[in-house]
Amino acid sequence: MAVVEGEKIDIGFSGRRCMHSRNCVLGDPRVFVPNAPGQWIHPEAASVEKIVALAEACPSGAITYVRKDGGPQEQPPVVNTVRIRENGPLALHAEIVLGGETFCRATLCRCGASENKPFCDGSHAKAGFTATGEPPLKDTPALEVRDGPLTVTPTTNGPLKLEGNVEIVTGTGHTVDRTQRAFLCRCGHSANKPFCDGSHKRVGFVG
Repeated sequence: MAVVEGEKIDIGFSGRRCMHSRNCVLGDPRVFVPNAPGQWIHPEAASVEKIVALAEACPSGAITYVRKDGGPQEQPPVVNTVRIRENGPLALHAEIVLGGETFCRATLCRCGASENKPFCDGSHAKAGFTATGEPPLKDTPALEVRDGPLTVTPTTNGPLKLEGNVEIVTGTGHTVDRTQRAFLCRCGHSANKPFCDGSHKRVGFVG
């Protein structure tokens, strides 16, 4: 991860995690300068509060920050969510525990074509992946606890295993499922997306 230091806030950027949502350059092109030939991140170009908002709007977690003004650092949400993107990835917002790291935001591949699994790298667009962001809703009871660690495990050549309190929601915010354990498709072939139906075995998914 590259870190650009500012007087009141440092901005971190992980190219490996970026899936080019462009929230940053659209949010403030003075801070995140599009198509710049050199340095493209400028912490001094906006207030600390604005930079915090821009960073936390990055769904992939590629942009992070460390405040140096005594203000609060990023905290996990009060409700863990997995948002299903239309024809695209799964956007997680939680206290995510994955691969020995803990972070708050991530976009994870569900098309099977990413070269940076389990993270999305935008390959769904090139692959012509189609999958609704509005799958059927389940009638599930509310969780007693809605936050806490969410352990994400990309199973070998199989689905994403989620363990912890989580609400799976559509692109428009309707709740698909409330659960403490789920297996989500990441091969792109399930007939029951976003959930795994075993299709990874049939298609010989490797990842």
